[in-house]
Amino acid sequence: MPHSAGSPRSRQHQRQAQRGAAARAPALRICALDAAMPFDFEHKAKAILERQGKLRIGIVGFGTFGQFLARRLVAAGHEVLATSRSPYEAAAADMGVAFYRDANDFCEEHPDVVVLATSILSTEGVLAGLPVQRLKRNTLFVDVLSVKLFPKRLMLALLPPEVDVLCTHPMFGPDSGAGSWAGLNLMYERVRIAPDPERLQRVAHFLAFFEREGCRMVEMACEEHDRIAAGSQFITHTIGRVLGAMHPQPSAIDTRGYESLLSLVENTTHDSFELYYGLFLYNPNATEELERLEHAFDAILLWDRLA
Repeated sequence: MPHSAGSPRSRQHQRQAQRGAAARAPALRICALDAAMPFDFEHKAKAILERQGKLRIGIVGFGTFGQFLARRLVAAGHEVLATSRSPYEAAAADMGVAFYRDANDFCEEHPDVVVLATSILSTEGVLAGLPVQRLKRNTLFVDVLSVKLFPKRLMLALLPPEVDVLCTHPMFGPDSGAGSWAGLNLMYERVRIAPDPERLQRVAHFLAFFEREGCRMVEMACEEHDRIAAGSQFITHTIGRVLGAMHPQPSAIDTRGYESLLSLVENTTHDSFELYYGLFLYNPNATEELERLEHAFDAILLWDRLA
């Protein structure tokens, strides 16, 4: 007697037939993906994490020190662009930096951070001529000058109140920092940073670059920096240049102390006179240090003892 289509035995035969057909059917191959798969999401998430902490940094003044900074910033994964009055297109291209002769074009690229790496003497003119209105209103301005109170006052006076201001002084240069920056001092002052989480984080990311390079991070007011630097950096340059004017020469019987003096002359006179003059002209404590030096010379004059 035939089984009805709805009987339990009929349904059992139907399931067995379906399983047999499935076993004989060829395996399906996926030839295209129309929807994002889980690994795609993970890849994007990884890319976002890799971008965290990376900044778009514009350097104004692409001379020796600007290029010195740019190389390390590019190596650290930051996007770097630069502008300068001199044609540095070839040098910039060699290190992966986008170079703009026109400051308007530079500002329209909207860097997150603008680093002033100009000479001390030219900073005021360069900053006054920079088309700041083409930048984002929340741009972070950073200077790397060897004097600090001067650029601090200048940026607060010339820049719109919406931008952030960070003063820094890497206490090293292309010679002393040619190899490693480990243990070298980086002085900084958060002059004006808006209390916005993203802007605070941007400052932290910029300072973290120096910290990861091994710098000794020293937070200090610009006024205090200039007071200390006048008695250390400026006086060091002064003594080095005074000795350099005497044209000291190495010999076969040099003492360690004399070799140190020759090294001092080489290190200080290798820097431009423009830098030395800027240390004198724009550090209000420099004149006092020169007077102290003059008094010290008077105190040790040997011919007074011959009378």
